[in-house]
Amino acid sequence: MKFTEILEQISAAAVRGSHNVEVTSVCINSREASKGCCFVALRGTQADGHAFIPDAVRKGAVAVICQQLPDEIDPSVCYAVVHSSDSAAGIAAATFFGNPSRKLKLVGITGTNGKTTTATLLYRLFKALGYKAGLISTVVYLVDDEPVEATHTTPDAVTLNSLLHRMAERGCAYCFMEVSSHAVAQRRVDGLCFAGGVFSNITHDHLDYHKTFEEYIRAKKAFFDGLPKEAFALTNADDRNGKVMVQSTAAQVKTYALRTPADFKCRIVEQRLDGMLLDVNGTELWTRLIGDFNAYNVSAIYGTAVLLGAPHGEVVRIISALEAVAGRFEYVRSSGGVTAIVDYAHTPDALKNVLSTINRLRRSGQRIITVVGCGGDRDRTKRPVMAREAAANSDRAILTSDNPRTENPETILDEMYAGLDDEARRKTLVIVGRRDAIKAAAMLAEKDDIVLVAGKGHENYQIIGTKKFHFDDKETLQAVFAELGK
Repeated sequence: MKFTEILEQISAAAVRGSHNVEVTSVCINSREASKGCCFVALRGTQADGHAFIPDAVRKGAVAVICQQLPDEIDPSVCYAVVHSSDSAAGIAAATFFGNPSRKLKLVGITGTNGKTTTATLLYRLFKALGYKAGLISTVVYLVDDEPVEATHTTPDAVTLNSLLHRMAERGCAYCFMEVSSHAVAQRRVDGLCFAGGVFSNITHDHLDYHKTFEEYIRAKKAFFDGLPKEAFALTNADDRNGKVMVQSTAAQVKTYALRTPADFKCRIVEQRLDGMLLDVNGTELWTRLIGDFNAYNVSAIYGTAVLLGAPHGEVVRIISALEAVAGRFEYVRSSGGVTAIVDYAHTPDALKNVLSTINRLRRSGQRIITVVGCGGDRDRTKRPVMAREAAANSDRAILTSDNPRTENPETILDEMYAGLDDEARRKTLVIVGRRDAIKAAAMLAEKDDIVLVAGKGHENYQIIGTKKFHFDDKETLQAVFAELGK
C-alpha cells in the first residue's frame, strides 16, 4: 500500500518527504518496526513513542506519523504530523487492513460490569444460529473457532484491525467486542465502523486511570457519540447514566430494563441456584444464568440479537441452552456438600450484586464465606468499599491478595481493612497468601455452606512484583477440597 492512501484518511497538518513510499505494515512499538513499516509515535502513560522514532527509522520505517517532528529527519522517510497520534493509529491501521470492520457487523459492548458475559454469549448465540463470528473479550479473542490469547480487554488499534481482518478473511459475518474505557480514551477504536453499541452499566472502577468518575463516564459516552446513524445504541434504561450515554449519539436508540418501561422489558418470573425463568416482552425464556445482573445481560443479548435481525424463536431457544462464561458465577461443588462459586467480581458493585444474589437464593442455615482482594497499582479508592461489601453481605469474610503487582500486599490489605467497623472486623480474617485464604475458607465451610472466591474469575495467573505465576481460583478450590477431604 502507498502511504498516500493512509495520508488521505488521517488529516495530517503537515507532511515532510515523499508520499509515494510503499508501506508493508503499521506498528506502534519501535521494537516491532521492520523494513517498509509505517511507525506511529504514541504518547503513552509510561513512555513517549516520539523518543523512539529514530530507532524505528533505523529498523526500516519508511513513514512516520507523529504529533511533533523529531530533531533528526531522514530524507528517505515521509513524516506526517497529526493532532492526535492515538486517533491516527486507529485510522491508519484500519486503512492498511482494508477497513475490515466494514466487511462484517461489529457490535461493541461497554460498561463497568457484564461486558464479557454479554459479548461471549452473543458470540455463542450467533455461532449456534449458523454464522461464522468473532469475539474480542477479556478472556479470549476468537477468529471464528480459532482462539488467540487475549492481552487486553480491547487490544491496541493495530492488533484490533489485524484480528478483524482475519475474521473478515475467514468469512465471519459478525464480531462481538468488549470496548473498555481505556480503549475509548486512547482512541483505539477510531477508524472502526460499528453496527451497534451496547451499554451495560457504570459503577466505581478505573479511577486510577480516569482520575474522576465524571471522566470515566465521558470515556464510555464517547463510544456512543461516535456511532454512525445506521447503527443501533442499546442502553440500560435502569442505570442512572443509561440515558446520558446515548444523549448525543446519531445511532438509533433502543432500551432494555427490568424496572422501567423499555423496548426490551424483562421480568424475573422465578429464580433458583441452577437458573431463572425470565419474561422478555411477553415471551418466557429459561436461562442457566442467575441473578438480577444476569437478567440484564440476557436482556441485552436478546435485544442485540433482535436488532441484528436474528429470528426471535431461535434466539429464545438458543439463549435457554447457553452456559455461563468461565469465571462468571462458576460453580465448584465439594464431595462434602460445600458449594463454591468463582466470580470475576472486582468492583464494589459487582461484588455486591453477586453476594445479593447468593443471599436471596441461599436456604435457611446456609452460611456465606467470601474470599476477596484488590489489585495492586490500581484504583485504591475502591479497596475499603470492597471490604465493606464483603463483610456486610457475608457471614465470614477473608481479605487476601489479588494481583499485588509492585505494591506491598500487606499495604493493600491494610487499606481494605481500614474500611471496616468493629462489628465487621469481628467476622473478617486477613490472610496474605491467596491459596492460604482459599484453604481457610474451605476449612471454615461446613456442609451446605457457600464459599465465594471473588476478583480473579477466569484468570489463571497471579502477578506478584513484575512476575506472573500460575494461579487458578477454581483449580485451587478443587485441590484444597480434595486435600481436606470435604
